[in-house]
Amino acid sequence: MAPRKPQPQSGEERLIARYFRPLARHPGALGLTDDAAVLTPPAGAELVLTTDAIVGGVHFFPADRADMVARKALRVNLSDLAAKGAKPAGFLLSLALPKRIGEGWLASFARGLGGDAETYSCPLLGGDCVRTPGPLTISIAAFGTLPQGTMVRRSGARAGDRIVVSGTIGDAALGLVLRSDAGAAKRWRLDRSQRGHLAERYLLPRPRNAIAEALRARASAAMDISDGLVGDLGKLCAASGVAAEVEAERVPLSQAARRALAADSALIETVLTGGDDYEIIGTVAAGKLASLRAAAAAAGVPLTEIGGVRKGRGTVRVLDRDRKPLLFKRPAFSHF
Repeated sequence: MAPRKPQPQSGEERLIARYFRPLARHPGALGLTDDAAVLTPPAGAELVLTTDAIVGGVHFFPADRADMVARKALRVNLSDLAAKGAKPAGFLLSLALPKRIGEGWLASFARGLGGDAETYSCPLLGGDCVRTPGPLTISIAAFGTLPQGTMVRRSGARAGDRIVVSGTIGDAALGLVLRSDAGAAKRWRLDRSQRGHLAERYLLPRPRNAIAEALRARASAAMDISDGLVGDLGKLCAASGVAAEVEAERVPLSQAARRALAADSALIETVLTGGDDYEIIGTVAAGKLASLRAAAAAAGVPLTEIGGVRKGRGTVRVLDRDRKPLLFKRPAFSHF
């Protein structure tokens, strides 16, 4: 009897073998040859799970470089792990690809994804690829680990806590405006470097995984800022059963954002509610504030105190320099 010929690979199998199997070096990924992966957390640890999807035309522009799109898709999930105090352990990837996506795009996407997977020690464990008649959609489910019972939740803030935020706020939202409004840079009197800074902050988040351990040891509550500082702080306050008071003058801004605000003061709403920052908003007992700031500084992450937690129920008051409340038409970004 003649030996059986091996079954030819399907198109999906060929794409996985060429572009994604080389990224799946974790033994639990099983070389992407099975229907599932295996992940064993360290002894005494818990798994933290998060998932976020990004969609072409909503979270990125169709003309954006594939490697940058890949990095954004992974980083928005890494940001969630950082806010919970978790160490990255791996991720699953699901791709819904329009027919216009060719192998050159996939090769670039895989390079960007693999680079960040290595940088953040978050290996690819598995996933799926499908065709879609709609926009390009990338969904990632990420996993992290931390000691049992130590996850930083939204619900731990208490009256008297101080409110802190990492990095600078509003850059990504202003970067999106620049992408959509060709005349904005001129109106805001931005130089080339400032334009580039805002555009990059929209395109490529900076997840704050370097301070995950410091947050886990000291923060009473935390989450990442994806839908705008005011709206996400409101979610944290609602989960904790408290209120917050923020001083707008203390919110950290980049030079580019300050220049834009100097040209158009109405942009303060875009800065504080626009979203896509992927910075950390957290609360910390007053007695632990100095220690948290020192730990963040040692990790190279700027951390700024912007206000305090008060008794109340889910409300956020943002005060101007005269301590008058700022009112916003829309306190947070929402898909719906």
